[in-house]
Amino acid sequence: MLTLWIDGTAPLSADTVKAVEAVCDKAEDQQQDPAATGVATGVVTVHAAGTPQAGWTSGLSVALVTKWERVLRRLERLPTPTVAVASEDIGGAALDAFLATDFRIVTRESRLLVATDGEATWPGMAAYRLVQQAGAAKIRRAVMFGLPIPAPEALTLGIVDELADDAAGVLEATAQLVGRLSGSELAIRRQLLFNATSTSFEDALGPHLAACDRALRRVAAAEAS
Repeated sequence: MLTLWIDGTAPLSADTVKAVEAVCDKAEDQQQDPAATGVATGVVTVHAAGTPQAGWTSGLSVALVTKWERVLRRLERLPTPTVAVASEDIGGAALDAFLATDFRIVTRESRLLVATDGEATWPGMAAYRLVQQAGAAKIRRAVMFGLPIPAPEALTLGIVDELADDAAGVLEATAQLVGRLSGSELAIRRQLLFNATSTSFEDALGPHLAACDRALRRVAAAEAS
């Protein structure tokens, strides 16, 4: 299992970007050469914690934000399952990384907070992901006004997948569950899911049929062997 720790209290930095890049590198290498690691896919676990302090945008540049958003997109599209766990309030970089994972676990006292820059909520891609996953109307107060999303509400909205009193225990069980899946096949299903919100039926049909053909060929190969 590959592990990534994201501290939401720390200002976004080049080191944060590099930490995510390093985990992505290892996950992609592991998928390409499973014999070297002894596992078929592995799981990337993201531990997210904390919210930004006042003045967190001081010294921040658009160039760094661009690098951050790009590496999050890479995390979001890894050919391995990704699981996130939060045991306290999360915002800023912690919320960004949390929302870019496949399966999300929070403790009951946790809250999700869209960070502010002193005058308004931060217009980063966390807002985009929240709207995509929960709908504009249901997430409006959080994105517009920075109101926290308590864990039970996040579960109802579908932003998180499980509330846990014992986050570590649930994390272990979840990692075992998703770790049995094919990373490359999971990546295809994930992309089909992403595309479904913005693609017409006619345009989506081709990629879905291609995925079906791929699955049938895999079954046929297994039967032949």
